[in-house]
Amino acid sequence: MERFRKKKILIVGIGKTGFTLIKFFNNLECYIRVTDIRPIFDLNKSVKKLKKINPTPEMTFGEHRIEDFLEADVVVYSSGVDPDLPQLEGARKAGKEVYSEFALGNLLCRKPVIAICGTHGRTTVAHMVGFTLKLEGKNVFVGGTSESPFIELAMQPNLDDIDYAIIEVSAVQMKGVTNFHPKIVIFTNIGEEYSESHFKSAGDFIETKLSIIKSLSPDDMLVINFDSLGNNSFFRNASCQKYWYSRRSFSKLGVINEVQGTHFHERRINCNINYHSDFVVSKMRIVGQRNRENLLASITACKALKVSDKSIQTTIERFPGIPHRLEFLMEKNGVSFYNDSKAESMEELLKSIKSFKSQVILIAGGKDNEEIDYEPYANEMIKNVRVMVLVGECKERMNRVLGGHSQTYIVGSFEESILFAYQKSRTGDIILLSPGNSSTDFFRDYEERGNYFKKLVYQL
Repeated sequence: MERFRKKKILIVGIGKTGFTLIKFFNNLECYIRVTDIRPIFDLNKSVKKLKKINPTPEMTFGEHRIEDFLEADVVVYSSGVDPDLPQLEGARKAGKEVYSEFALGNLLCRKPVIAICGTHGRTTVAHMVGFTLKLEGKNVFVGGTSESPFIELAMQPNLDDIDYAIIEVSAVQMKGVTNFHPKIVIFTNIGEEYSESHFKSAGDFIETKLSIIKSLSPDDMLVINFDSLGNNSFFRNASCQKYWYSRRSFSKLGVINEVQGTHFHERRINCNINYHSDFVVSKMRIVGQRNRENLLASITACKALKVSDKSIQTTIERFPGIPHRLEFLMEKNGVSFYNDSKAESMEELLKSIKSFKSQVILIAGGKDNEEIDYEPYANEMIKNVRVMVLVGECKERMNRVLGGHSQTYIVGSFEESILFAYQKSRTGDIILLSPGNSSTDFFRDYEERGNYFKKLVYQL
């Protein structure tokens, strides 16, 4: 880190990652300037926050001036910035050090990396692995997102004591990094969606996403979703130790003698990595098909790392989920509470209510958006919900569509929705906040709504 001390730093992009970078370079007494293409009137909150920093960085908004890039010793850009930005190219040609935030974090990383790749499930798998390793007595850093950028690893006060860096890796982050060599790579799936501002084509996106595997050696490990990637020759031919996981039984698939890994078999989780293990899932706290896949990925990686069966079984029974994503909160008088505040679309709401084996008591609603048509979702909601509590700006419009549901209730406030849902509950019920709509009628964002829900639940 000392190589950057008192250098001239340009930070491109002033989101959450940008503020983390400012903190990092301020600790090294650097001269800092920030630049963002967005006009200053779109960045009022960020500008106020910047002005409170001591020393206050210089600022350029509404444009990327080439002179800012050429005057800097080091240029660092956040993942939302196009790595092929002409000004970044100009800085590279002028001999400046140019890094993405992720590449800078990788440059300073001296710890074994567990990389979580894939389109879905990265955050959950990363935190599951971290949860299990902590039970095993390991010190871990979990990051790679805007909430906890990779660069935060270098800022940890207990850096020398950290055993593993568990890092979420997107294709965008891979585009700006070199010499990235994880000890373990976990690949959950490959989706079709990609950022057209960062990739020229779907082929470019997939090639970038898979490039991480080319760095793996025979001593490294690759954990792969058999159900979605089992037929992919690129994974099958990777020159490393390969471990697979599946929601289906390897025995019934006829591959039990061909692969090492983890699978569901006769309502239990079996694993044949290092030695045979058998895990009970009847007390599994997380719900939903995707979360079960995430759990299998986590178990496979932990078994490859020779984590004890005791720690893995404890994770199965105690891991609560990721905040605001089907997050288990508590059980009170036989009633379980789940926080799914991040479900801000009707598609996500349906996936969430279908994650439970029985009908739920649903708290839904939020900011009214006339473009949302509730009609296509009504039948599935009625089928999977026992009691429906509607709140927020859109409650009246949702109620008109869901009028055929015998127990649909409109409440006046968010606070009332929790109390009313609890009053309607009975032993064995599940109360689920899964709004299906934006939070911005009463809250700043889904996180504020979810945190307030948790506060009210714990006060019951």
